[in-house]
Amino acid sequence: MKKYKIIAASLLLIIVLVGGYLFIYKKHRDIANEEGSYNVSAKAIILEFQTNESAANTKYLDKTIIVSGKIFSIDFETQSMVLDEKLFAAFLEEIPITILPNSEVTIKGRLIGYDSLLEELKLDQCIIIN
Repeated sequence: MKKYKIIAASLLLIIVLVGGYLFIYKKHRDIANEEGSYNVSAKAIILEFQTNESAANTKYLDKTIIVSGKIFSIDFETQSMVLDEKLFAAFLEEIPITILPNSEVTIKGRLIGYDSLLEELKLDQCIIIN
């Protein structure tokens, strides 16, 4: 009887360890190849967060979204840009030097949060669609 308890405990321990390992070291999301859950303008999504932050968080947080807007600023060193003065986007790859401020752009990325103090949305793993 004691032998069966030791075997059962050992099997349970192995299952927990393997499950924990697979949970911790799961594959990373590939935002560039994911389908966009929503296609919105930067102004519209910012307005949604300013109007009802908790509902907008439920709808958009950690989702892949496609956002279009006017480029306010670009930082080629950190590979980031700001759209419509309120949407910060960090890019995976180098931003083409041909893209200039005050031009329209469509990007795809993962929404990681809203800073209610600065009223700024943050996206990461972004790519330029057009």
